[in-house]
Amino acid sequence: MKEKILEIIKESMDFVSGEEISKSLGVSRAAIWKHMKALKEEGYIIEAVSKKGYKLLKSPDLLTPKEVLPLINTRFIGREIIYFDVTDSTNNVARQYAMEGFSEGLVVIAEEQTKGKGRLGRPWETKSRQSIAFSVVLRPFIKPQDAPGITIVLGTAVCRALRNITSLKAGIKWPNDVIINGKKVCGILTEMSSEADAVNYIIAGVGINVNTSDFPEELKNIATSLKIEGKKEYERRVLLAEVLYQLESLYKDFKEQGLKNILEEFKSYSVTLNKRVKAASIKGTIEGLACDITGEGLLVIRLDNGEERKIVSGDVSVRGLGTYV
Repeated sequence: MKEKILEIIKESMDFVSGEEISKSLGVSRAAIWKHMKALKEEGYIIEAVSKKGYKLLKSPDLLTPKEVLPLINTRFIGREIIYFDVTDSTNNVARQYAMEGFSEGLVVIAEEQTKGKGRLGRPWETKSRQSIAFSVVLRPFIKPQDAPGITIVLGTAVCRALRNITSLKAGIKWPNDVIINGKKVCGILTEMSSEADAVNYIIAGVGINVNTSDFPEELKNIATSLKIEGKKEYERRVLLAEVLYQLESLYKDFKEQGLKNILEEFKSYSVTLNKRVKAASIKGTIEGLACDITGEGLLVIRLDNGEERKIVSGDVSVRGLGTYV
C-alpha cells in the first residue's frame, strides 16, 4: 500500500488530496496519513497542506528497487534487484541466490554490511546511506582460467562510470582497487563456483565510498570518497545505474570477444603499469617493473634479472603511488 501511495504522489506534479488517494486505493484517509508518516520517516520530503493534500518535494537517495529501477537502462543486469537495509555481505547473499538458480543479472544491494570483505578476506566497511555496496550474479560460458577477465571488466566499468558522473580521474591498481589521487575509493571482489572446465557462476561484488565524510584514523591515509575528492555529494542511485549500464556493455563484449576490446581501456586507467611494484602471494614476494597486462588479465612483472613473471592474483603495492600501498 505504501508503494502505491508513493507511486501516486510521484506521478503528480501538484498536490493530491487525501480523499482522492483514499478513493483510488479503497482505504481510509487515516490509513493514508499513517503511510505518509512512514514515508517521511524513510526520508521522503512530503508537504501536507489542509484542503489541498500531499505533494512530494524530494525523494531520499535510497537504493531501493523503486528508486533505482526507473533509472536502469540495461537489458538484464539490474533488472531484478533484491534490497536489504542491513546484511552480512552482499556477496554471501548473492551466492545463495545463485545456488538457488536465480538468473544472470540479479543484483543484491545493501545499505549496510556487517561482514563485508575485500580480497584476501580483508574487512570492507559500508556506512549506511553513504556508500554503494552491491553484488551481481553472472553466468558466463567461460573456462575457470578465463575468470580473472571479469575483474578487468568490473574495474573498467567502475572507472568509466565514475569518470562520466563525477569527472574525477579514477584509476585502477591491478587487479581490483579503484583509486583517486592515490587513495582507494572502490573495492572489487569476484568469487567463482566452477567445475574442472566450466564456470557455474561468478559473484561480482563492488563497494564504492560515495558520500563518506570521514574515515577511521587507520584508514585516513589510504581511503577516500567521491565526496571528499569532488567536494560535493553525489546521487548514489544515479551512480549505481551508470555502473550497471557500463558493466552490462563491457560484459557483453567480454562474452563475445574476451578482453580483446577492453584491455587497452583498462591499461589506460592503470596506475600499476610502468611502475615498480611488489607482489606478495602464498608463493612468496617478488619485486620488479609492472610491464604489461596479458590478454587473460594477468599482470606481467619484469624482475631485475630480466625474467618476466605472470601474476594471477596477489597483493600488489605500487612504489610512488602517493600514500596508497
